Amino acid sequence: MRLTTLLEMAVKVVVPKNYRYGTNRPWTVAAKRMNPPGTKRRKVFVEPMAARDWSVFKGDMVEILKGKDKGKQGKVIQVFRHRNWVILEGLNTHYRYIGKTEDYSGAYVASEAPLLVHDVTLIDPSDRKPTEVEWKYTEQGERVRVSLRTGRIIPKPVVERRDGIIPEQWKDGPKDTSPEDALGKTYVPSLKTLEEEVMEKMGIQENRRHRRSYWY
Repeated sequence: MRLTTLLEMAVKVVVPKNYRYGTNRPWTVAAKRMNPPGTKRRKVFVEPMAARDWSVFKGDMVEILKGKDKGKQGKVIQVFRHRNWVILEGLNTHYRYIGKTEDYSGAYVASEAPLLVHDVTLIDPSDRKPTEVEWKYTEQGERVRVSLRTGRIIPKPVVERRDGIIPEQWKDGPKDTSPEDALGKTYVPSLKTLEEEVMEKMGIQENRRHRRSYWY
């Protein structure tokens, strides 16, 4: 059995039968507080969606179709594909009372709640209006999102990495290693030991060899 398989088995989290998934990881304190032992919560059924049919990505501008913020537009900051959820920046918020201690009275903190992907629609960047989209192929064979209302291409958003770098806009500097050098094979396998390779480079001639030793 491979080591990666053993590690996956070790970190696999076993959740209760009636566990209600949320935005928190199952092993966190917040998730355990929302799912106390012995509670039976209503089941939530998730409509399966293929990866090719998913059309909303992190960084997209969308408009809410249902709920208290219906008609408002916002930016997608997080996507939960396994739950068909999207979270919008500053929209569909609810307030939580946290931080209460003996010395501090606590405070209300706004937190964005997830929305179903069917309850939002993409915004056409050409006129800033909502539209339905479908996937099509360009003449170059690139798969793109096309607005059904205007026929324009809606490009995928450019998202920064955690370190603030945008891969599509990155330019190599004078101290950056080129892809050709990084992918070049410089290692030459050899059956010689490290000592033999060092002696060969330094021009040291050594004909003596270690005697064989036997353990009984």
